[in-house]
Amino acid sequence: MPLVKNILSDLRHLFYPHTCAGCGSDILPDDNLLCAKCFLNLPVTLYAQYEHNPIEKIFWGRIPVRAAHAEFYFAKDSLIQQLIHQLKYKGNKDIGIFLGELAGQTLLNSKRFDNIEGLIPLPMFPDKERKRGYNQAAVICNGMSAVMNVPVLNNVLIRRRFTETQTKKHRAERWENVADSFAVTNQNLLAGKHLLLVDDVITTGATLEAGAHFLLKIPGVQLSIAALAAAVK
Repeated sequence: MPLVKNILSDLRHLFYPHTCAGCGSDILPDDNLLCAKCFLNLPVTLYAQYEHNPIEKIFWGRIPVRAAHAEFYFAKDSLIQQLIHQLKYKGNKDIGIFLGELAGQTLLNSKRFDNIEGLIPLPMFPDKERKRGYNQAAVICNGMSAVMNVPVLNNVLIRRRFTETQTKKHRAERWENVADSFAVTNQNLLAGKHLLLVDDVITTGATLEAGAHFLLKIPGVQLSIAALAAAVK
């Protein structure tokens, strides 16, 4: 029987190869998305443990954030860029859930993110989300929710107008591009809660700031921010 199982396993692997989402290696258990080498090379920040970390400093003087965190450092041509690219453009929602679970566990272990009552994915413009098939921030939230046991509050913050890509814009242009592009659909559901606004990558923080601006208008809301990765110097 062990021989038969090995043969069946080899045949399954031949026709349905299971490879590492990071490096493409096939040396990993069937239920793992990353090989041991890639997992150990994830560029973890440890920001969740510290007040006044670089993510919180992004928002100083802009919005009152209770705490902020990015799980990984983001750099061009890096492992984490490749994984986020798979999530956003290759339909690999599993990697988004997996990385969201890692971020959720980090927040769960940090006393600075206690009492989060709702996870809010930063919304995409509806046409853009329809073309992609999902919002990557919502996928990340689903992974975080599974670990933190906190509900994902979809469609309470919405994108109400199309915005151009932020990639080649400097900070002032990014803010002008997104300043009035959000709306809150259910203030009563959110009033008085400690909310966590979630995105995939933080650069200047302009889009998160714009969304946060509308959430912070709700009576009694406290806001924290989290992302999978951040391009910080």
